[in-house]
Amino acid sequence: MDKKVAALINDQINKELYSAYLYLDFANYYGEVGLDGFENWYKIQAQEEQAHAMLFYQYLQNNGEKITLEAIAKPDKKFKNNMDPLKAGLEHEQYVTSLIHDIYAAAFKVKDFRAMQMLDWFVKEQGEEEKNASDLITKMELFGSDAKGLYMLNSELAGRTYNPPSLEF
Repeated sequence: MDKKVAALINDQINKELYSAYLYLDFANYYGEVGLDGFENWYKIQAQEEQAHAMLFYQYLQNNGEKITLEAIAKPDKKFKNNMDPLKAGLEHEQYVTSLIHDIYAAAFKVKDFRAMQMLDWFVKEQGEEEKNASDLITKMELFGSDAKGLYMLNSELAGRTYNPPSLEF
């Protein structure tokens, strides 16, 4: 396996674990303000990010690469209102998309087709992640200023359940 591609994937493990940590911070914010549905949504989002880290971990392991785990940075966002975490979430997902694209470009450059095939799933997943984040912002803009609308949106988000991804490498 190309060393640069392996290093980028190894770094992505840390980035995905940071994403999980960040979303737990969002969940904590929403729990503190009494929006348990939003809290649930972000707890599940954190589980998804942990699963993404493990998919990258497994890919490197299956390809005989040494995995180096680094420290996970502390989230540093401060929230003033219920919209702030949603906007930070979209911004973060756009950042993660750029990271996935960078890994894909490195794999393409060295014709690592197996890595590109694995990354195809993540490219698609990031499209979904950005849409979900954008949709949450839209819903909050539409309903968040109305107590009944916010209650309904919070109730909708409380119904989200975790469905782990299943990929074979």
